[in-house]
Amino acid sequence: MRKPLVEGNKMVSNREKLKELLRKLHDGEEVEKLRNEFKDLLKSIPPLEIPLIEQELMEEGISAEEIAKMCDIHVELFRESLAETMGDDIPEGHPLHTLYMENDMITKDAEILNLHAGNLKENAENLKPLKELAEQLPMIGVTHYTREEMLLFPYLERRGITAVPSTLWRKHDECRAKIKLLLLSINQKDMQKIEEKAREASKAMMDMVFRENNILYPTLKELLSEGEWVAIRQQEDEMGYYKVKPSDEWKSKATPLHPYELKGEITSEQISNLPEEIKTILAKKTLQPDSYTMVREGDIPLDTGFLSPEEINAIFKTIPGGITFIDSSNRVRFFSGFGRMFKRTPSVLGRPVQFCHPPKSVHMVNKILREFREGKRNAAEFWIQVGKKFVYIRYFPVRGKNGEYLGTLEIEQDITKIKNLEGEKRLLETEEK
Repeated sequence: MRKPLVEGNKMVSNREKLKELLRKLHDGEEVEKLRNEFKDLLKSIPPLEIPLIEQELMEEGISAEEIAKMCDIHVELFRESLAETMGDDIPEGHPLHTLYMENDMITKDAEILNLHAGNLKENAENLKPLKELAEQLPMIGVTHYTREEMLLFPYLERRGITAVPSTLWRKHDECRAKIKLLLLSINQKDMQKIEEKAREASKAMMDMVFRENNILYPTLKELLSEGEWVAIRQQEDEMGYYKVKPSDEWKSKATPLHPYELKGEITSEQISNLPEEIKTILAKKTLQPDSYTMVREGDIPLDTGFLSPEEINAIFKTIPGGITFIDSSNRVRFFSGFGRMFKRTPSVLGRPVQFCHPPKSVHMVNKILREFREGKRNAAEFWIQVGKKFVYIRYFPVRGKNGEYLGTLEIEQDITKIKNLEGEKRLLETEEK
């Protein structure tokens, strides 16, 4: 006798009730008439158990189409539950609302993926919808997980909460890896392996949704101020979203606050309102907020950071290749010298750029500069062989905040080694010298 995948009399009872409702669907009863019964039943089942129950139901002959109708109700229930969790103080367009909505989509995709996996035994043609869905899943890591890692985790780390982001990042990478293995198995057309990897990916996705909705997001809601959320909202469009688009409903006049601008202190009242899992972690160690001072005396404020003149000079010296800046008067105003193929010395400063090139090419220099100035061109590039080295030369117009022409940037680089690169070499594979 086959051992039930979900143990316990209560779970067995819930499974039987689900089967009975699905039989009613099979017999032609309208899903709308059964919606409330489905909702009441699904409320009593932990989200992580749903894929296991669905798997059992399919093994016992319930069709994927009928289970898919239940999935839609489950997602609807999920949304209603989120609305209760978020309350009225998280409007549409707020970053936290967007994260919850993405998890709504991830939950639905995880359940559908699990259903497609069960369908493979019936007909190999069912691989097509599974493949189409699987090819969309890497975007979860590219968008949803990356926003959390790059935008949310720094706010926890600043407050001294480092174990939680580290653990969740590992879990993110596990999800990414399982999705990658699923895609690999699809390319190999190993049906048994595809089913196995699809179920593993589905479970990992659901597990992350559970961790985020019940631990990460309530923690962020309790700790982050409105100014912090404003800063997050200003940056998140660049990283993109998973199958949702935030509305413009949420507006705030709060001043954006980045992690480095915070003191990082957590009050006892905030701690008392955190999820139990977080309180357990915090009880094991004394929090040490990050007190690093970002802006130092003498630093030059830039759009994306703060650097001293010494650091700026050293950075330019370190950048591989050569950089030359020609100002709006067509005069050489700056150059860096590390690894240049075409040598520059301080005597070139202030020189008209036309005099830095052979007379036969001056007309092309003037044409490029003129088109940059007039906004007719955004780049120019050339590549030449210099002995055994292959040199790539690019020119870009430099513009101010209002689009005004400030000058032209020339970048030259020996790309001989770059041209010959193949495969991958990841950070973890870097050899210690």
